[in-house]
Amino acid sequence: MLRFSHFLFVVFAATVLCTDKDSDTGSNFAIELNTNNFKDAIAEKNHFVMFYAPWCGHSRKLFPIWEQLAETFNLRTDPRVVIAKVDCTENHELCVQNVVTGYPTLKFFKPNVEESTKFKGTRDLQTITNFINELLGDGKPSADEESEECNDGEAVHLPIELTEQTFDKHVASGRHFVKFFAPWCTYCRAMEPAWNELAQSMGKDSAVSISQLDCTKHRTICQNFEVKGYPTLLWIENGQKVEKYSGGRSLDDFKAYVNKMVGPFPKQTPKPSQSDSTSVVILSSDNFKKVIEKGVTFVKFYAPWCGHCQKMSPIWEELAIKLIGKQNVKIAKVDCTLPANKELCMNQQVEGFPTLYIYNNGEKVIEYNGNRQLSDMYEFVLRHAAKHDEL
Repeated sequence: MLRFSHFLFVVFAATVLCTDKDSDTGSNFAIELNTNNFKDAIAEKNHFVMFYAPWCGHSRKLFPIWEQLAETFNLRTDPRVVIAKVDCTENHELCVQNVVTGYPTLKFFKPNVEESTKFKGTRDLQTITNFINELLGDGKPSADEESEECNDGEAVHLPIELTEQTFDKHVASGRHFVKFFAPWCTYCRAMEPAWNELAQSMGKDSAVSISQLDCTKHRTICQNFEVKGYPTLLWIENGQKVEKYSGGRSLDDFKAYVNKMVGPFPKQTPKPSQSDSTSVVILSSDNFKKVIEKGVTFVKFYAPWCGHCQKMSPIWEELAIKLIGKQNVKIAKVDCTLPANKELCMNQQVEGFPTLYIYNNGEKVIEYNGNRQLSDMYEFVLRHAAKHDEL
Protein backbone atom coordinates (compact mmCIF):
# COMPACT_ATOMS: atom_id res chain seq x y z
CA MET A 1 0.00 0.00 0.00
CA LEU A 2 2.97 2.26 0.74
CA ARG A 3 4.16 1.73 -2.81
CA PHE A 4 0.77 2.76 -4.26
CA SER A 5 0.52 5.84 -2.00
CA HIS A 6 3.98 6.87 -3.08
CA PHE A 7 2.89 6.51 -6.73
CA LEU A 8 -0.09 8.81 -6.14
CA PHE A 9 2.17 11.36 -4.42
CA VAL A 10 4.56 11.36 -7.39
CA VAL A 11 1.69 11.91 -9.83
CA PHE A 12 0.27 14.73 -7.68
CA ALA A 13 3.68 16.40 -7.41
CA ALA A 14 4.15 16.13 -11.15
CA THR A 15 1.10 18.30 -11.80
CA VAL A 16 3.05 21.44 -10.88
CA LEU A 17 4.88 21.01 -14.20
CA CYS A 18 3.00 21.92 -17.38
CA THR A 19 3.55 20.17 -20.71
CA ASP A 20 1.72 20.41 -24.01
CA LYS A 21 -0.14 17.21 -23.20
CA ASP A 22 -1.14 18.46 -19.76
CA SER A 23 -2.76 21.51 -21.31
CA ASP A 24 -5.28 19.28 -23.10
CA THR A 25 -6.66 17.69 -19.94
CA GLY A 26 -6.02 20.32 -17.28
CA SER A 27 -4.68 19.10 -13.93
CA ASN A 28 -3.43 15.54 -13.70
CA PHE A 29 -5.11 13.93 -10.70
CA ALA A 30 -6.26 11.03 -12.89
CA ILE A 31 -3.67 8.27 -13.20
CA GLU A 32 -2.38 7.76 -16.75
CA LEU A 33 -2.36 4.05 -17.61
CA ASN A 34 -0.74 2.48 -20.66
CA THR A 35 0.03 -0.88 -22.23
CA ASN A 36 2.90 -1.49 -19.80
CA ASN A 37 1.14 -0.84 -16.48
CA PHE A 38 -2.57 -1.42 -17.16
CA LYS A 39 -2.78 -5.13 -16.36
CA ASP A 40 -0.86 -4.86 -13.07
CA ALA A 41 -2.83 -1.80 -11.98
CA ILE A 42 -6.31 -3.29 -12.39
CA ALA A 43 -5.17 -6.54 -10.75
CA GLU A 44 -4.19 -4.65 -7.58
CA LYS A 45 -7.11 -2.27 -6.96
CA ASN A 46 -10.49 -1.10 -8.29
CA HIS A 47 -10.02 1.20 -11.27
CA PHE A 48 -12.52 3.40 -13.11
CA VAL A 49 -10.93 4.10 -16.48
CA MET A 50 -11.69 6.62 -19.21
CA PHE A 51 -10.52 5.43 -22.63
CA TYR A 52 -10.19 8.57 -24.73
CA ALA A 53 -8.69 10.32 -27.74
CA PRO A 54 -7.21 13.82 -27.24
CA TRP A 55 -8.83 15.13 -30.45
CA CYS A 56 -12.32 13.88 -29.57
CA GLY A 57 -14.72 16.66 -28.56
CA HIS A 58 -16.72 14.35 -26.26
CA SER A 59 -13.50 13.34 -24.49
CA ARG A 60 -12.33 16.93 -24.06
CA LYS A 61 -15.70 17.93 -22.63
CA LEU A 62 -15.40 15.17 -20.01
CA PHE A 63 -11.81 15.97 -18.94
CA PRO A 64 -12.69 18.58 -16.25
CA ILE A 65 -15.30 16.29 -14.65
CA TRP A 66 -12.87 13.35 -14.77
CA GLU A 67 -10.22 15.38 -12.98
CA GLN A 68 -12.74 16.43 -10.32
CA LEU A 69 -13.53 12.75 -9.75
CA ALA A 70 -9.84 11.91 -9.58
CA GLU A 71 -9.18 14.69 -7.08
CA THR A 72 -12.04 13.43 -4.91
CA PHE A 73 -11.16 9.73 -4.96
CA ASN A 74 -7.43 9.44 -5.72
CA LEU A 75 -6.18 11.78 -3.00
CA ARG A 76 -7.92 9.88 -0.21
CA THR A 77 -5.82 7.83 2.15
CA ASP A 78 -5.98 4.26 0.86
CA PRO A 79 -8.53 4.98 -1.94
CA ARG A 80 -11.02 2.21 -2.68
CA VAL A 81 -11.04 3.08 -6.37
CA VAL A 82 -8.50 4.77 -8.62
CA ILE A 83 -9.72 7.16 -11.30
CA ALA A 84 -7.55 6.56 -14.36
CA LYS A 85 -7.37 7.24 -18.09
CA VAL A 86 -5.91 5.65 -21.22
CA ASP A 87 -4.99 7.59 -24.36
CA CYS A 88 -6.14 5.28 -27.16
CA THR A 89 -4.12 7.13 -29.79
CA GLU A 90 -0.98 5.96 -27.99
CA ASN A 91 -2.25 2.60 -26.70
CA HIS A 92 -4.27 1.29 -29.61
CA GLU A 93 -3.91 -2.45 -28.91
CA LEU A 94 -4.84 -1.99 -25.25
CA CYS A 95 -8.05 -0.25 -26.30
CA VAL A 96 -8.81 -2.96 -28.85
CA GLN A 97 -8.37 -5.62 -26.14
CA ASN A 98 -10.86 -3.76 -23.96
CA VAL A 99 -13.39 -3.47 -26.81
CA VAL A 100 -13.32 0.32 -27.00
CA THR A 101 -15.48 1.24 -29.99
CA GLY A 102 -16.00 4.93 -29.28
CA TYR A 103 -14.59 7.81 -27.23
CA PRO A 104 -14.85 8.33 -24.40
CA THR A 105 -15.58 4.82 -23.08
CA LEU A 106 -15.80 4.50 -19.29
CA LYS A 107 -15.24 1.12 -17.65
CA PHE A 108 -15.01 -0.01 -14.02
CA PHE A 109 -12.50 -2.81 -13.33
CA LYS A 110 -12.37 -4.91 -10.16
CA PRO A 111 -9.44 -7.20 -9.20
CA ASN A 112 -10.12 -10.89 -9.86
CA VAL A 113 -13.30 -10.03 -11.80
CA GLU A 114 -12.94 -10.91 -15.48
CA GLU A 115 -15.65 -8.66 -16.89
CA SER A 116 -15.54 -4.90 -16.51
CA THR A 117 -18.67 -2.80 -16.01
CA LYS A 118 -19.34 -0.19 -18.68
CA PHE A 119 -20.83 3.17 -17.68
CA LYS A 120 -23.73 4.12 -19.96
CA GLY A 121 -25.34 7.02 -18.10
CA THR A 122 -25.18 10.76 -18.61
CA ARG A 123 -21.68 12.13 -18.11
CA ASP A 124 -22.22 14.59 -15.25
CA LEU A 125 -20.35 14.56 -11.95
CA GLN A 126 -23.26 13.44 -9.76
CA THR A 127 -24.39 10.57 -12.02
CA ILE A 128 -20.86 9.22 -12.42
CA THR A 129 -20.23 9.51 -8.66
CA ASN A 130 -23.44 7.60 -7.96
CA PHE A 131 -22.33 4.91 -10.39
CA ILE A 132 -19.00 4.54 -8.57
CA ASN A 133 -20.65 4.41 -5.15
CA GLU A 134 -23.10 1.79 -6.36
CA LEU A 135 -20.26 -0.48 -7.50
CA LEU A 136 -18.43 0.11 -4.24
CA GLY A 137 -21.60 -0.79 -2.33
CA ASP A 138 -22.05 2.70 -0.90
CA GLY A 139 -25.28 3.64 -2.62
CA LYS A 140 -27.72 3.06 -5.44
CA PRO A 141 -28.76 5.52 -8.12
CA SER A 142 -32.33 6.73 -8.11
CA ALA A 143 -34.82 5.74 -10.80
CA ASP A 144 -34.37 9.14 -12.46
CA GLU A 145 -30.61 8.67 -12.68
CA GLU A 146 -30.94 5.17 -14.05
CA SER A 147 -33.22 6.43 -16.82
CA GLU A 148 -30.61 8.90 -18.06
CA GLU A 149 -28.67 6.36 -20.07
CA CYS A 150 -27.04 7.26 -23.36
CA ASN A 151 -29.01 6.28 -26.41
CA ASP A 152 -27.49 4.75 -29.54
CA GLY A 153 -27.16 8.17 -31.15
CA GLU A 154 -24.55 9.21 -28.60
CA ALA A 155 -22.12 6.45 -29.57
CA VAL A 156 -18.97 7.82 -31.20
CA HIS A 157 -17.93 5.95 -34.34
CA LEU A 158 -14.36 6.71 -35.32
CA PRO A 159 -12.16 6.36 -38.37
CA ILE A 160 -10.32 3.04 -38.10
CA GLU A 161 -6.62 3.56 -37.41
CA LEU A 162 -4.63 1.36 -39.80
CA THR A 163 -1.03 0.19 -39.50
CA GLU A 164 1.41 -1.82 -41.62
CA GLN A 165 0.29 -4.90 -39.70
CA THR A 166 -3.46 -4.40 -40.26
CA PHE A 167 -3.73 -2.53 -43.56
CA ASP A 168 -3.63 -5.36 -46.11
CA LYS A 169 -6.06 -7.57 -44.23
CA HIS A 170 -8.44 -4.69 -43.53
CA VAL A 171 -8.78 -3.50 -47.13
CA ALA A 172 -8.67 -7.01 -48.66
CA SER A 173 -12.45 -7.13 -48.94
CA GLY A 174 -15.24 -4.58 -49.08
CA ARG A 175 -15.31 -0.85 -49.81
CA HIS A 176 -12.91 1.53 -48.08
CA PHE A 177 -12.46 5.29 -48.05
CA VAL A 178 -8.94 5.81 -46.69
CA LYS A 179 -7.17 8.98 -45.60
CA PHE A 180 -3.36 8.98 -45.88
CA PHE A 181 -2.03 11.77 -43.70
CA ALA A 182 0.81 13.27 -41.65
CA PRO A 183 0.17 14.64 -38.13
CA TRP A 184 2.14 17.81 -38.86
CA CYS A 185 0.14 18.61 -42.03
CA THR A 186 -2.02 21.73 -41.64
CA TYR A 187 -4.50 20.64 -44.31
CA CYS A 188 -4.87 17.24 -42.59
CA ARG A 189 -5.65 18.89 -39.27
CA ALA A 190 -8.15 21.24 -40.93
CA MET A 191 -10.15 18.37 -42.44
CA GLU A 192 -9.96 16.12 -39.37
CA PRO A 193 -13.32 17.22 -37.87
CA ALA A 194 -15.16 16.56 -41.16
CA TRP A 195 -13.42 13.17 -41.52
CA ASN A 196 -14.37 12.17 -37.99
CA GLU A 197 -17.96 13.29 -38.58
CA LEU A 198 -18.03 11.19 -41.75
CA ALA A 199 -17.01 8.11 -39.74
CA GLN A 200 -19.67 8.97 -37.18
CA SER A 201 -22.38 9.36 -39.84
CA MET A 202 -21.36 6.07 -41.47
CA GLY A 203 -21.44 4.28 -38.10
CA LYS A 204 -24.84 2.68 -38.73
CA ASP A 205 -24.18 2.18 -42.45
CA SER A 206 -21.71 -0.64 -42.94
CA ALA A 207 -21.56 -0.26 -46.72
CA VAL A 208 -18.16 1.44 -46.47
CA SER A 209 -15.32 1.56 -43.97
CA ILE A 210 -13.83 4.97 -43.11
CA SER A 211 -10.19 4.62 -42.08
CA GLN A 212 -6.86 6.43 -41.99
CA LEU A 213 -3.11 5.74 -42.08
CA ASP A 214 -0.30 7.86 -40.63
CA CYS A 215 2.33 8.01 -43.37
CA THR A 216 5.02 9.22 -40.99
CA LYS A 217 4.82 5.83 -39.24
CA HIS A 218 3.94 3.57 -42.17
CA ARG A 219 5.87 4.91 -45.14
CA THR A 220 6.03 1.66 -47.12
CA ILE A 221 2.26 1.40 -47.58
CA CYS A 222 2.02 5.06 -48.54
CA GLN A 223 4.77 4.57 -51.14
CA ASN A 224 3.03 1.47 -52.51
CA PHE A 225 -0.14 3.52 -53.01
CA GLU A 226 1.84 6.38 -54.57
CA VAL A 227 0.93 8.92 -51.91
CA LYS A 228 2.81 12.09 -52.81
CA GLY A 229 1.02 14.72 -50.73
CA TYR A 230 -1.13 15.06 -47.63
CA PRO A 231 -3.92 14.43 -47.17
CA THR A 232 -4.46 11.86 -49.93
CA LEU A 233 -7.89 10.20 -49.97
CA LEU A 234 -8.25 6.92 -51.85
CA TRP A 235 -11.25 4.74 -52.59
CA ILE A 236 -10.23 1.08 -52.30
CA GLU A 237 -12.35 -1.97 -53.10
CA ASN A 238 -11.30 -5.55 -52.36
CA GLY A 239 -7.68 -4.49 -51.87
CA GLN A 240 -7.40 -2.53 -55.13
CA LYS A 241 -7.22 1.24 -55.54
CA VAL A 242 -10.21 2.42 -57.55
CA GLU A 243 -9.56 6.14 -57.67
CA LYS A 244 -8.14 9.15 -55.87
CA TYR A 245 -10.67 11.55 -54.35
CA SER A 246 -10.28 15.10 -55.64
CA GLY A 247 -13.45 16.84 -54.40
CA GLY A 248 -14.11 19.28 -51.59
CA ARG A 249 -13.25 18.50 -47.97
CA SER A 250 -16.49 19.27 -46.20
CA LEU A 251 -18.72 16.64 -44.61
CA ASP A 252 -21.36 17.13 -47.30
CA ASP A 253 -18.73 16.67 -50.03
CA PHE A 254 -17.52 13.43 -48.45
CA LYS A 255 -21.07 12.10 -48.01
CA ALA A 256 -22.00 12.86 -51.60
CA TYR A 257 -18.89 11.04 -52.84
CA VAL A 258 -19.57 7.97 -50.68
CA ASN A 259 -23.16 7.82 -51.91
CA LYS A 260 -21.94 8.06 -55.50
CA MET A 261 -19.39 5.26 -55.05
CA VAL A 262 -21.57 2.90 -53.02
CA GLY A 263 -24.69 3.06 -55.18
CA PRO A 264 -27.75 0.88 -54.51
CA PHE A 265 -27.26 -2.36 -52.61
CA PRO A 266 -28.93 -5.57 -53.72
CA LYS A 267 -31.41 -6.84 -51.17
CA GLN A 268 -30.36 -10.22 -49.88
CA THR A 269 -31.50 -12.48 -47.09
CA PRO A 270 -28.95 -14.90 -45.61
CA LYS A 271 -29.81 -18.56 -45.48
CA PRO A 272 -30.47 -19.65 -41.90
CA SER A 273 -28.00 -22.49 -41.91
CA GLN A 274 -24.74 -23.74 -40.50
CA SER A 275 -21.48 -22.41 -41.91
CA ASP A 276 -20.12 -24.84 -44.53
CA SER A 277 -16.73 -25.07 -42.81
CA THR A 278 -17.56 -24.85 -39.12
CA SER A 279 -20.22 -25.22 -36.48
CA VAL A 280 -20.89 -21.49 -36.29
CA VAL A 281 -24.61 -20.90 -36.73
CA ILE A 282 -25.47 -18.17 -39.23
CA LEU A 283 -28.27 -16.05 -37.82
CA SER A 284 -30.62 -13.67 -39.59
CA SER A 285 -33.73 -11.71 -38.76
CA ASP A 286 -35.70 -14.78 -39.90
CA ASN A 287 -34.20 -17.36 -37.53
CA PHE A 288 -32.72 -15.32 -34.68
CA LYS A 289 -35.49 -15.76 -32.10
CA LYS A 290 -35.95 -19.45 -32.91
CA VAL A 291 -32.26 -20.30 -32.55
CA ILE A 292 -31.67 -18.46 -29.26
CA GLU A 293 -34.93 -19.47 -27.53
CA LYS A 294 -33.44 -22.62 -25.98
CA GLY A 295 -30.09 -23.14 -24.30
CA VAL A 296 -27.06 -20.83 -24.25
CA THR A 297 -26.16 -18.96 -27.45
CA PHE A 298 -23.02 -16.83 -27.80
CA VAL A 299 -23.55 -14.42 -30.72
CA LYS A 300 -21.05 -12.31 -32.64
CA PHE A 301 -22.53 -9.27 -34.39
CA TYR A 302 -20.03 -8.23 -37.07
CA ALA A 303 -19.25 -6.51 -40.35
CA PRO A 304 -17.12 -8.32 -42.98
CA TRP A 305 -14.97 -5.20 -43.60
CA CYS A 306 -14.20 -4.71 -39.89
CA GLY A 307 -10.53 -5.37 -39.12
CA HIS A 308 -11.20 -6.45 -35.53
CA CYS A 309 -13.90 -8.86 -36.75
CA GLN A 310 -11.54 -10.36 -39.32
CA LYS A 311 -8.85 -10.78 -36.67
CA MET A 312 -11.11 -12.73 -34.32
CA SER A 313 -12.88 -14.75 -37.05
CA PRO A 314 -10.60 -17.83 -36.87
CA ILE A 315 -10.81 -17.79 -33.06
CA TRP A 316 -14.61 -17.69 -33.27
CA GLU A 317 -14.51 -20.69 -35.59
CA GLU A 318 -12.21 -22.57 -33.18
CA LEU A 319 -14.54 -21.76 -30.31
CA ALA A 320 -17.49 -23.30 -32.16
CA ILE A 321 -15.51 -26.44 -32.95
CA LYS A 322 -14.26 -26.77 -29.37
CA LEU A 323 -17.84 -26.65 -28.06
CA ILE A 324 -19.17 -29.33 -30.42
CA GLY A 325 -20.94 -31.91 -28.29
CA LYS A 326 -21.63 -29.48 -25.46
CA GLN A 327 -25.38 -29.80 -25.03
CA ASN A 328 -27.53 -26.67 -25.25
CA VAL A 329 -24.61 -24.44 -26.34
CA LYS A 330 -24.43 -22.69 -29.72
CA ILE A 331 -21.84 -20.31 -31.19
CA ALA A 332 -23.43 -18.01 -33.76
CA LYS A 333 -22.91 -14.86 -35.81
CA VAL A 334 -24.93 -12.10 -37.47
CA ASP A 335 -23.69 -10.07 -40.45
CA CYS A 336 -24.98 -6.59 -39.65
CA THR A 337 -24.13 -5.23 -43.11
CA LEU A 338 -26.93 -7.20 -44.76
CA PRO A 339 -30.02 -5.03 -45.23
CA ALA A 340 -32.24 -7.81 -43.86
CA ASN A 341 -30.29 -7.78 -40.58
CA LYS A 342 -29.96 -4.05 -39.92
CA GLU A 343 -33.11 -3.78 -37.82
CA LEU A 344 -32.10 -6.89 -35.86
CA CYS A 345 -28.69 -5.41 -35.02
CA MET A 346 -30.26 -2.09 -34.05
CA ASN A 347 -32.81 -3.80 -31.78
CA GLN A 348 -29.99 -5.73 -30.11
CA GLN A 349 -28.21 -2.42 -29.39
CA VAL A 350 -25.16 -3.17 -31.51
CA GLU A 351 -23.09 0.04 -31.45
CA GLY A 352 -19.81 -1.21 -32.88
CA PHE A 353 -18.13 -4.27 -34.37
CA PRO A 354 -17.64 -6.89 -33.22
CA THR A 355 -20.26 -6.93 -30.44
CA LEU A 356 -20.55 -10.19 -28.48
CA TYR A 357 -23.70 -11.04 -26.51
CA ILE A 358 -24.58 -14.23 -24.67
CA TYR A 359 -28.22 -15.35 -24.48
CA ASN A 360 -29.90 -17.85 -22.15
CA ASN A 361 -33.26 -19.29 -23.21
CA GLY A 362 -33.97 -16.34 -25.48
CA GLU A 363 -32.95 -13.63 -22.99
CA LYS A 364 -29.86 -11.45 -23.42
CA VAL A 365 -27.67 -12.01 -20.35
CA ILE A 366 -24.60 -9.83 -20.78
CA GLU A 367 -22.20 -8.31 -23.29
CA TYR A 368 -18.78 -9.97 -23.38
CA ASN A 369 -16.03 -7.38 -22.87
CA GLY A 370 -13.14 -9.67 -21.98
CA ASN A 371 -10.05 -10.64 -23.96
CA ARG A 372 -10.79 -12.16 -27.36
CA GLN A 373 -8.59 -15.18 -26.83
CA LEU A 374 -9.94 -18.71 -27.32
CA SER A 375 -9.31 -19.79 -23.72
CA ASP A 376 -10.98 -16.68 -22.24
CA MET A 377 -14.12 -16.94 -24.38
CA TYR A 378 -14.31 -20.72 -23.88
CA GLU A 379 -14.27 -20.34 -20.08
CA PHE A 380 -16.85 -17.54 -20.34
CA VAL A 381 -19.26 -19.78 -22.28
CA LEU A 382 -18.72 -22.73 -19.92
CA ARG A 383 -19.56 -20.58 -16.89
CA HIS A 384 -22.85 -19.49 -18.45
CA ALA A 385 -23.59 -23.02 -19.64
CA ALA A 386 -23.12 -24.26 -16.07
CA LYS A 387 -25.57 -21.63 -14.80
CA HIS A 388 -28.06 -22.78 -17.46
CA ASP A 389 -27.70 -26.42 -16.37
CA GLU A 390 -28.46 -25.43 -12.76
CA LEU A 391 -31.85 -23.98 -13.75
